[in-house]
Amino acid sequence: MARGGRRWPRRPSPGRMVAAVLAGLSLLSLLTCGYLAWGSRRGGAGEAPGNLLGEEPAAGAPRSQPHIIFILADDQGFRDVGYHGSEIRTPTLDKLAAEGVKLENYYVQPMCTPSRSQLITGKYQIHTGLQHSIIRPTQPNCLPLDNVTLPQKLKEVGYSTHMVGKWHLGFYRRECMPTQRGFDSFFGSLLGSGDYYTHFKCDSPGICGYDLYENDNAAWDHDNGIYSTQMYTQKVQQILASHNPRKPIFLYIAYQAVHSPLQAPGRYFEHYRSINNINRRRYAAMLACLDEAINNVTLALRKYGYYENSIIIYSSDNGGQPMAGGSNWPLRGSKGTYWEGGIRAVGFVHSPLLKNKGSVCKELVHITDWFPTLITLAEGQIDEDIQLDGYDVWETISEGRRSPRVDILHNIDPIYTKAKNGSWAAGYGIWNTAIQSAIRVNHWKLLTGNPGYSDWVPPQAFSNAGPNRWHNERVSWSAGKTVWLFNITADPYERVDLSARHPEVVKQLLRRLSQFNKTAVPVRYPPKDPRSNPKLNGGVWGPWFKEDEKKKKSDKSKGANKQKKSKNKKKANQKKGQSFHCRSRLAGG
Repeated sequence: MARGGRRWPRRPSPGRMVAAVLAGLSLLSLLTCGYLAWGSRRGGAGEAPGNLLGEEPAAGAPRSQPHIIFILADDQGFRDVGYHGSEIRTPTLDKLAAEGVKLENYYVQPMCTPSRSQLITGKYQIHTGLQHSIIRPTQPNCLPLDNVTLPQKLKEVGYSTHMVGKWHLGFYRRECMPTQRGFDSFFGSLLGSGDYYTHFKCDSPGICGYDLYENDNAAWDHDNGIYSTQMYTQKVQQILASHNPRKPIFLYIAYQAVHSPLQAPGRYFEHYRSINNINRRRYAAMLACLDEAINNVTLALRKYGYYENSIIIYSSDNGGQPMAGGSNWPLRGSKGTYWEGGIRAVGFVHSPLLKNKGSVCKELVHITDWFPTLITLAEGQIDEDIQLDGYDVWETISEGRRSPRVDILHNIDPIYTKAKNGSWAAGYGIWNTAIQSAIRVNHWKLLTGNPGYSDWVPPQAFSNAGPNRWHNERVSWSAGKTVWLFNITADPYERVDLSARHPEVVKQLLRRLSQFNKTAVPVRYPPKDPRSNPKLNGGVWGPWFKEDEKKKKSDKSKGANKQKKSKNKKKANQKKGQSFHCRSRLAGG
């Protein structure tokens, strides 16, 4: 059962939808993926050998449980897709989205770890203890082990579960690793970023290590200088080729792209020589390579017999970073902020199982919703004692029904830098506005504290002229401002603050924040542990906290203390005896 007593009704098996779709398919519809032929060029991003186009060998009747392919891009800006008006070409994403359902009121979290934790648990950050920042490489921290994960729930109902790409949910102990959290296999990186070719990452000077894993071991054998986007795609193709498509599969593909460092194979720069800004040009090349990689994943799904019974979900994990080439225009703010540019994401669902294909969903959807939605589609059960923050939104996406979601807690971060002028008084005695928080209820969005970098960064900002071309978009707030209110439906670009005009709405949302805050668990953000240094682990980033060693040390310590106590007791008794004999002698003298 979810928080507030929400239940997810069991819907008819997706198998009936599959049968209906298959019955209505014509030769023409089978060939609609012909647009993907552009990606079959030799040397493409993870291209499999042979002519993939249109090939879908018979593999028996598909099971009712759909294959689930979740593709998570890293730091892709809201504008950085063709159908949002970008100058960067994304023909694969455009085509898949156009034939599926575009999610145009879709929200994630402003940074990597928070979005990934909410995807995999269906819970807000305040309910996992990960409400502050990200998990750092040197921190003894990970997604709390008492949280049930999406792959674990899917395994319960017969799914084969595989992860390829970026984890970023902690690894300080073995129990935190992907293969211990529900994935049958894992190939990718544990950290938040690293070199796309060498897979090395330095967290600080002298604290550097290798970060490419296959299951629980460093994947030295795969260190062939292959660009990670292409390498991950090749791994996905291998998994699909070796799995039986009559058995359900959950494939979580968390690409490193287009996160910094800005690196891409040379040939992807061909169409972007005209972009003057070097960061934007590199970013464009990275996104072009990512688009081609997703093309090849789609082709592999067709070739190996998965496509007709599959659900492909595409999402960015947070907004783009303009300083690293990303664009969220016309939204305000960027990655790491609670303005729309940090949390409103590119997202769509592509599947033959959709009822309303080629549509746009403007209903409220949040990344926590994938947990109950996918478990229900997989014919799994939501445990009564799991307090979820997500909703089952499949009917909203597939059939165009109203979303069961009316609010989103974007976050409450009690240890983020406090706003200097925030106070309980500014929050009407309901909330301390020095605290960074953001909440959406229906059309209204409220922010308090320090919400982060708040500029609008238009496309011309990426010209060589730089900031001078967009200085008029800079924001100058009057001193002491710590509360903002926007009607996001009417003003999606957050240009008109309505907090002074609608104090009653502000109070209502502050009360809602206060209610959420009462359910929050303590923040998990421990100091760095020197034992995390890869130099102490064979030059590899990996688990360093050894439970057995701790137990041995504890037992040894207990033994030493016991021995010490015994010695001290013996000495004390000896002293007592000496003292007694001394007194006896004195008494007898």
